[in-house]
Amino acid sequence: MIDVYRVTLSAPDDFDGWREAARDLAEAGVPASAVVWQVEGGAADLFGTDATQPAAASFPVPRSFVELAGDVVCHADPERFALLYALLLRLRYDRHALEDAADTLVRRLQDLAKAVRRDVHKMHAFVRFRELDGLFVAFFEPEHHIVRRAAGFFVDRFTNMVWSILTPELSIHWDGTNLSEGPGAAPADAPAGDPLEETWRTYYSSIFNPARLKVGAMLKEMPKKYWRNMPETSLVQPLIATARMRELEMIDRSDAKEGLLHALEAERSIEPGGNLRASWEALLKDARKCTRCELYKFGTQTVFGEGPLDASIMFVGEQPGDQEDLAGRPFVGPAGQLFDEALEAAGIDRSAVYVTNAVKHFKFVMRGKRRIHNKPDAGEISACRWWLEHERELIRPPVTVALGATAARSLVGKAVTISKVRGEPLMLGDGSECWVTAHPSSILRAPDEAARREGRRLFLRDLKRIKARAEELAR
Repeated sequence: MIDVYRVTLSAPDDFDGWREAARDLAEAGVPASAVVWQVEGGAADLFGTDATQPAAASFPVPRSFVELAGDVVCHADPERFALLYALLLRLRYDRHALEDAADTLVRRLQDLAKAVRRDVHKMHAFVRFRELDGLFVAFFEPEHHIVRRAAGFFVDRFTNMVWSILTPELSIHWDGTNLSEGPGAAPADAPAGDPLEETWRTYYSSIFNPARLKVGAMLKEMPKKYWRNMPETSLVQPLIATARMRELEMIDRSDAKEGLLHALEAERSIEPGGNLRASWEALLKDARKCTRCELYKFGTQTVFGEGPLDASIMFVGEQPGDQEDLAGRPFVGPAGQLFDEALEAAGIDRSAVYVTNAVKHFKFVMRGKRRIHNKPDAGEISACRWWLEHERELIRPPVTVALGATAARSLVGKAVTISKVRGEPLMLGDGSECWVTAHPSSILRAPDEAARREGRRLFLRDLKRIKARAEELAR
């Protein structure tokens, strides 16, 4: 008879407890079918005798798995612990098991992690504090067990406030120095409003642009379940109802063109959810401390993306080069100069697009005193995909451009041949388009001047098509 091990975790998001138990069970070779995972106070899906977990030394797993597990544990799926343990057993014997993006188990866990990250982003974006006798209180209903995971953002963002965030599962409280937890709460436990909300509603109404209203996209990004906790959403229904009439009025006015330009500028200055810029800055801060793969030990610094957070086009390169590594900015070396020239020739303003890389640290080999580019491997691309996915989730570009095969692999999840996919859009998981073209450095490395001229011609042709497509989607 096979012994059944029941592991009871202290909380639905008890990552440390799961990791310790899973590591010891895996080291002892306990099969996934023999482990029952449950949360304290909850019912297990199987019955088994309580057993002492076998004591054993730990074994190494890729850092990318630890990051993945940290997200997945916060999901509401009751099978999450068992699924992670099943993958952990594979990783014990195949360290690269997580790199197979086509594997059913890997894809399912990645989907769970993505849902958790999206829920964290929504909590960052849609929490609205209301003042109550000097205390700022908010109510939020997450879909997953993300409250503890999301708390650090609010501590960093609102350090000087005394606040509480109430959720049905648990509440978190910040007194200006310490973060504490309390029991769950109901919407009625949070204040219904405060005097500042009328000012906020007036401001939201004044910058609302009916000409750019996309109801479907709005509901996708801000489902109605969040509306009752956000002061500005009380205006959404009447603004939608009168949108067409207001749009016609804008067109009829003699100063319509100037007014539309002002409205567009005002809209660009507004950060969706009020926290987009803060979310990006928090992501940048975390990226600067990235140790997800070994490359951080050798590069000078993390080279993160740059550009407007409402960009309609995102360009993704391979990795920073020598000059980018020293400057801390993407595409500033020889390939960057060619890139800038091609953008200008195609009529694309670089200051209006977001530019980043699939891998954020410079990988190189030394030749004398020179640092020579060395192509990142699949594990390094996979480890750094976490940052790129977060950049795309924040910016939500309608068009993402993969500059070279490495960027395409990071975005699509598999190796692609540029010549086969060039010139036609590929659909990404979020419904946006990915266009694949050559990396500017490959043009510079062409064997002769004729080949370089042809490379520039094709690159410019691609950029013009991409510009036209981005404009078409914007309409």
